Amino acid sequence: MYGEDAPGGFTPEGLAQIPPTLQGFVDQGALSGVVTLLWRKGQIVQLNTAGYRDVETKAPMQRDTLFRIASMTKPVTSVAALMLIEEGKLRLEDPITRWLPEFADMQVLKDPTGPVEATYPSPREITVEDLFTHRAGLAYAFTSEGPIAHAHEEALGPPLGTPLTVDQWLAALGSLPLTYPPGERFHYSHATEVLGFLVARIEGKPLGEVLQARIFGPLGMKDTGFWIAPEKRERLAKLYQLGEHGLKDVSYPHAEQPIPFEAGGGGLISTADDYLQFARMLLGKGEKDGVRLLKAETVELMAQNRLTEAQRQIPFLGLPFWTAQGFGLGVSMILDPANIGFFGAGPAGSFGWPGAFGTWWQADPVNEVVAIYLIQDSMPLGPEAVTQMASQARPNGRMLLPMFQKQVYAALGQ
Repeated sequence: MYGEDAPGGFTPEGLAQIPPTLQGFVDQGALSGVVTLLWRKGQIVQLNTAGYRDVETKAPMQRDTLFRIASMTKPVTSVAALMLIEEGKLRLEDPITRWLPEFADMQVLKDPTGPVEATYPSPREITVEDLFTHRAGLAYAFTSEGPIAHAHEEALGPPLGTPLTVDQWLAALGSLPLTYPPGERFHYSHATEVLGFLVARIEGKPLGEVLQARIFGPLGMKDTGFWIAPEKRERLAKLYQLGEHGLKDVSYPHAEQPIPFEAGGGGLISTADDYLQFARMLLGKGEKDGVRLLKAETVELMAQNRLTEAQRQIPFLGLPFWTAQGFGLGVSMILDPANIGFFGAGPAGSFGWPGAFGTWWQADPVNEVVAIYLIQDSMPLGPEAVTQMASQARPNGRMLLPMFQKQVYAALGQ
């Protein structure tokens, strides 16, 4: 839906290109459905829904459809931790063992793909900043190669849906060696889950309660959380995986009660409108509609690159993602728009972070734009999945996001 007279400075002709592009991917069977939202300077410029949240029943995608937003959870958890930093309850340079003794006396693999028994003592402790920036040396099974990948899966279970309690999970993760020494490189990992549980320990309550009290409640995010109440379940989009015979339903089973393990790195469920409130708060330098969660300088710090030039030379999930981007305290940001290529669109300073199921958002301070893109397209999350991702062509459905990104900025005349 869009107006006729260049809403928000976008051209009607440019905006008109977006809905048929979205629908085309649904029609070819590459995706079950999609919801997109564009906001600029105080107004929603365009909202699109295409396809189905449930292919079998033909239940359509709608504005209030619920999505598993996966790693779009990470910036939310990071904001909660930044709030505690502002309150003096922790510092970026603090060793995490102050609250998480499970990570004392860590060992580091001599060879990142070698035997888990071959280790040496970590040269220093993991800090809070290491968790924010994924430079803690921790890992995910799916971002690892060799024995450590399988050790993670065996010790922790899948990245979403582990059967362990929080304390059991922390003890299990702390018993595994680090893949790299703290601070050496960006290695995508369970670091933000650990950060979330650190926040929970400081606050003395589950992470979900902390996020509800500090972020969701104040911002009016009424549909965001780690658990879906029964009366909302029909609004949840099913998770699909594209195979040889079309889309396969690989949805997670519903939990009948709130789950004790609340994954601050990937467990949230949300809607386009709810996440818009969060993104607008960050675009507003910590404030939205008179509600301030963070100081402006804290948001500026969050969105500043902290990776070194050498660290940006290392591929991310086998791809040259950092060629034009950097990473700060829980979000990535565009540094060199001219070289961003396939990996996004927007001017320098635009920031956000995507999710494994194809979800994406970006706040653009230069143009005062928030863009949100939500699909439910499963990717491999088992041990050593990173090697599969690097060697295979991108799935057809994942080609829609860069097209959407480019069309958004084309409609702005950029």
